[in-house]
Amino acid sequence: MARKQNDDLLIEDELAAAFLNDDSMADDQSSAPQVQASDDANWGEADDDFPGQLAVDVYETDDQLVVKARTAGVNKEDLDVSISDGILTISGTLSSGDDSVATNWHIQECYWGEFSRTLALPVPVKEDEVAAVLKDGVLTINFSKIRQEQAKKIPIQ
Repeated sequence: MARKQNDDLLIEDELAAAFLNDDSMADDQSSAPQVQASDDANWGEADDDFPGQLAVDVYETDDQLVVKARTAGVNKEDLDVSISDGILTISGTLSSGDDSVATNWHIQECYWGEFSRTLALPVPVKEDEVAAVLKDGVLTINFSKIRQEQAKKIPIQ
C-alpha cells in the first residue's frame, strides 16, 4: 500500500507533536504524549538477541524494482544479500573499526554489530536478473520485473 503525500505530512505532524514541546500545548497536557524516563541502572543494556534492523526504500520504475539501503561504514565483504521465492534478505555487520575497550560511555548513539532486514518484494521479479551495487554507503539492488500479461477477454459462446 503506497502512502500519499498528505499521509507523509500527517506523519510528520504526528512526529513533531510527539517530540516537540510546544508552549501552546502546555495548557493541555492530557493530549501530550507521556514519555517515561529511562532507568539509569539499565541504561546501555540492550537485547543482544536481536540484530539491528536496516532501513530500506523500495520503489518501481517501468521495468525494475529497486531496493536501496543506507549501509554507510559497511564493507561489501561484510554484506550478505539473498533472495528466495520473492523474499529478500539483507544482512551484515557494521564494525566501529575501534578495537579499544571503553570503560565509561558518555553517549552511545551509533549502532555497531549485526543487522538484518527481510522483506517480501511487492511485485514479481526475475530472481536471476538482479544487480547489487554498493556505492558511497548506499546499497542499491535492481531487479527486473516480470511483466504481467493483460487479462484477455474470453468470449462466451
